[in-house]
Amino acid sequence: MRRFILLLAFALTWEVAGACTSFLVGKNASADGSAFITYNADSYGMYGKLLYYPAARHAKGTMRRVVDGDTNHYLGEIPEAEITYSVMGNINEHQVAVTETTFGGRPELVDTAGVIDYVSLMAIALQRSKTAREAIQVMTTLVQQYGYASSGESFSIADPNEIWILEMIGKGTGEKGAVWVAVRIPDDCIAAHANQSRIHKFDLKDKKNVLYSKDVISFARKHGYFSGKDADFSFADAYAPADFSAIRFCEARVWSFFNKWVDGMSRYLPFVDGKHIGTSEVMPLYFKPRQKLSLKDVMASNRDHYEGTVFDMTCDAGSGIYNAPYRPTPLTFEYEGNTYFNERPISTQQTAFTVVAQMRGSLPDAVGGVLWFGNDDPNMVAYTPVYCSATAVPECYDVKTADDVTFSWKSAFWVCNWVANMTYPRYSQLFPSLEKVREELENSYMGNQHSVELEAMRLLKLDPSKAKRYLTDYGVECAQNMLSHWKQLGEYLIVKYNDQAVKPEKDGKFTLTSDGLGETPDRPGFSNEYKKIIIKTTGDKYLMP
Repeated sequence: MRRFILLLAFALTWEVAGACTSFLVGKNASADGSAFITYNADSYGMYGKLLYYPAARHAKGTMRRVVDGDTNHYLGEIPEAEITYSVMGNINEHQVAVTETTFGGRPELVDTAGVIDYVSLMAIALQRSKTAREAIQVMTTLVQQYGYASSGESFSIADPNEIWILEMIGKGTGEKGAVWVAVRIPDDCIAAHANQSRIHKFDLKDKKNVLYSKDVISFARKHGYFSGKDADFSFADAYAPADFSAIRFCEARVWSFFNKWVDGMSRYLPFVDGKHIGTSEVMPLYFKPRQKLSLKDVMASNRDHYEGTVFDMTCDAGSGIYNAPYRPTPLTFEYEGNTYFNERPISTQQTAFTVVAQMRGSLPDAVGGVLWFGNDDPNMVAYTPVYCSATAVPECYDVKTADDVTFSWKSAFWVCNWVANMTYPRYSQLFPSLEKVREELENSYMGNQHSVELEAMRLLKLDPSKAKRYLTDYGVECAQNMLSHWKQLGEYLIVKYNDQAVKPEKDGKFTLTSDGLGETPDRPGFSNEYKKIIIKTTGDKYLMP
């Protein structure tokens, strides 16, 4: 019975958390020397929240309950560390950050008796690590000791000086531990992963930049996943053999990120179209970008829908009257005996929360680490800064404010979803208004960053606790400021675009008649492109006599 329940939990986990995207930017590939990793946590039904774990000391013998982060299923207990560090979401007080995407891999390798799931693994690593390398050591040691309860995962692991991709998969029920490989991304490069294993061949001799379990190849040989020379071993091919879905729905997102910042990515189109598996050139793990990426560039990358590429979602009938880059789910659908699919972009409506973790070695940890956080689809929210030294979560991001079935006007998740769900059906009409507010808010937060951090540095020299309070209060102020503006945005949208008409404005105010009533709204109707679709599909049905 336990095995059935856990296998069911695995299936649910893939539905819940098996659709995320993560980017990595080395410190010499960024415009200001920051290291970045990102996370679009895409999950239908999940309530987006920001969790905080305070630093603590634990008496010897203290045990930690491990509960699956996706299913809420109790897995077991492990000894707690004597000292744990404070963690704000996906970053800790030492500027170590961890994010993930699920690649699943071979289902027989899920250990239904494992004690540590991937969500718990990330949280525990952040509580126990001062560097990215330490986090890798903690994670790989824990699964070896207690068993790995999840399917295959790709983790982005970073500190101000190094960024890594760690890929891990279990050994199946009956064999505790995991096989894994971690590759350091060069400082002047960018990388990404999106629900498909991305580490193919790796340098077995480069002990400085490549780490791996001692049995990563022998285990694959034992189970018939690989039979060639060690030098030809591909982690992805052995443990997560690609199919159409893994390439078109997952690797295509990675390609789209690279395509924004790397020249010549058209050569990999035969790979990412999903129709040439085994015969096309495999896309490398990382590239050197043609320009250094700013914080704004990284945020923009999280908002991509394949615009301007062969996968552009706004150029066919599926985009509807208002050219929306969104599609109803599921990704595949049946019609008259055939199976069809929708594109799966980086930015999608089911995102529960999105982060850009910024780490800077040029600043003290308390000031250098920032988690830029947003609830809901990254295209539909303004990121607000929460510093890694903060000691409280803004109320609008707090798990206690609401939940997945309880609406609250105090919850950023629900207010942002409210605005987004007004915008989706009339995307081209409403989105410019949303984008304007989003950009104004983000630009103001980024514009304040330097002066805020100067003051925090001054306070840090006088009293570190005052600096932490100051940065905590600033993060709360930004989040609540965003929430207030987003409520106003929602009110504006319903008035401006009520009943698919558009109320005229002048100088930022709705125009009135001489008698004090609102001017007659504009009624834009269909675009010429959609008129063409209607006539093509209905013929003379609506032709005026």
